[in-house]
Amino acid sequence: MFDPKECILYSGGAGGAEAEFGTLAERYGLQEVHFSFEGHQPARARGLRVLTSEELALKDVSLGYVSKLMSRTFSSAPKFRAVLQSICWQVSSGHEVFVVGSILPDGTVKGGTGWGAEYSKICNKPLYVFDQERKSWFQWVETEWRAAVDPIIGHHHFTGTGTRFLTEEGREAIAGLFARSFSR
Repeated sequence: MFDPKECILYSGGAGGAEAEFGTLAERYGLQEVHFSFEGHQPARARGLRVLTSEELALKDVSLGYVSKLMSRTFSSAPKFRAVLQSICWQVSSGHEVFVVGSILPDGTVKGGTGWGAEYSKICNKPLYVFDQERKSWFQWVETEWRAAVDPIIGHHHFTGTGTRFLTEEGREAIAGLFARSFSR
């Protein structure tokens, strides 16, 4: 187990799952870095890191590529592109990634959160998703999702992200993750 003071949560600080990861990081004494950009209104201010347009551009990604990879169409609005770029900063900063959302039948994760999961796969980061519909944790192993029983945070630097529509089960899953990883 790690000393929480030596750990850093990387996130986006948005309402829902990201805010819950941040709240628990603060409660347990972890450091937080929440990547944001001008015009974005995060729910968490602690550890806020506003990316410049130059920094966002370093993580630019083709919307056509993302749409094809995830079998859905995404907005080409500049703000949405900035969201995808900031997600790339979150994922690349952590050594493992925890997501709260819903795994779709095609193996992707629902919504914009899905890009974080897909980018984690591309970067070969350990990836865990709490599927709110199935009420279970899953881990990406090579080419498929496998059940993960009671995962723990295994790296000092980790990413916590997910849906804005956090359920009570999702909230409990995040709380359990922190309790198992940083028991007092």
